[in-house]
Amino acid sequence: MYKIDLSNKTAVVFGVANDRSIGWSIAQTLAQAGARLAILYQNERLKSRITTLVKDLPNASMIECDVSSDTSITSAFEQIRSIFGKIDILVHSIAYAQREDLGGAFSDINRDGFKIALDISAYSLIPLVREGSKLMESGGSVLTLTFDGSSKVYPGYNIMGTAKAALENEVRQLSSEYGVKGIRVNAISAGPLNTLAARGITGFAEMKRIHAEKSPLKRNIKHSEIGDAALFLLSDMSSGITGTILPVDAGYHIMAV
Repeated sequence: MYKIDLSNKTAVVFGVANDRSIGWSIAQTLAQAGARLAILYQNERLKSRITTLVKDLPNASMIECDVSSDTSITSAFEQIRSIFGKIDILVHSIAYAQREDLGGAFSDINRDGFKIALDISAYSLIPLVREGSKLMESGGSVLTLTFDGSSKVYPGYNIMGTAKAALENEVRQLSSEYGVKGIRVNAISAGPLNTLAARGITGFAEMKRIHAEKSPLKRNIKHSEIGDAALFLLSDMSSGITGTILPVDAGYHIMAV
């Protein structure tokens, strides 16, 4: 069996909030493959929780970064440079919308709610790639997470569908811009998973039920399946792939349901 070896790679992972985070599943998979890790956490409130998770990961460092602040992003990458010198992998597993904007009528969202969702969930990828690319001396791989709600209407997903649509366009734009530097940018479109963010979506349990019932594999996906797909996209095994949205959803996206 071919084993992906990342022992000569450094990975930066944004978006670990707890042990159910997709970012955490990806971080664990990268660590198992031998990568050195920088785990970026949002603020002091989350630090102790993330410290408990990261303590058992070899070659891992923790760095605070609030992606809504350009100053915080710049500072985080300065710390990453001082610790690692260069990086090879960047994972953006970040999404946020106000709870009241994940339910009810889509048209009820106000200007502030729209700005917050698009800023954190979509815009944040741009400065992270801009700063991260400066440390990718020999090229690299960037991965973000999206969902089928970017192109279809899912009751309760609301503004996050708009944010994911913007995020997917950014994947294409950034892959075109940074390809000349040997930097690839891709996304995984994950099926519904139990995460902290997902619990805020009105009707999430029904969404999961329908996916399991209608998907070709007749089940929901597992966190580990996202980790495995991420490992492929972030490794040299996918060196010819960029600007791509890879569905990992038990095949649900092919069904006319």
